[in-house]
Amino acid sequence: MRAEIIQNEQGYTATFERQLQQESNQVWAMLTENSKLQQWFAELTIEDLQKGGNITFDMGDGTFENMAILDYEEGKSIAFEWAEDEVHFEVTPENGGTKLVLVETISKITPHTARDLAGWHVCLDAIVAILNKEEIARQEEWNKEYPEYQRLLESMTGSIE
Repeated sequence: MRAEIIQNEQGYTATFERQLQQESNQVWAMLTENSKLQQWFAELTIEDLQKGGNITFDMGDGTFENMAILDYEEGKSIAFEWAEDEVHFEVTPENGGTKLVLVETISKITPHTARDLAGWHVCLDAIVAILNKEEIARQEEWNKEYPEYQRLLESMTGSIE
């Protein structure tokens, strides 16, 4: 399911939801334990898991971007910087499984925004696949989702700056 993107006074909010059959502690571990986190987002490493702590992003060229953890509630939510924006994950027990919500607060639509949205979309699908012990063709999925997010953003903005 694609993100719902809403324009507001501060910019835009993209909300993704996934319903998982696993218990919330298993889903939470996928977000906060480096060995599990790196199964679906290999470039991220949590350095200090607490509000005010940080996550590093391996830029792939020998450099690392430090991103502050802006909010943290054990077992429930984690939010961190994402360039000029913010990414917030929320884990909630629901219907014998878990509802996983990712909200990206986007200050400005850029040519890179559709790439990020397609990336988050595929990352969430990868979490579901990993927990269900299924395979996912990540690049193929991204290649399918990226133009859809481009079209969605262009329909909202008229063009992408």
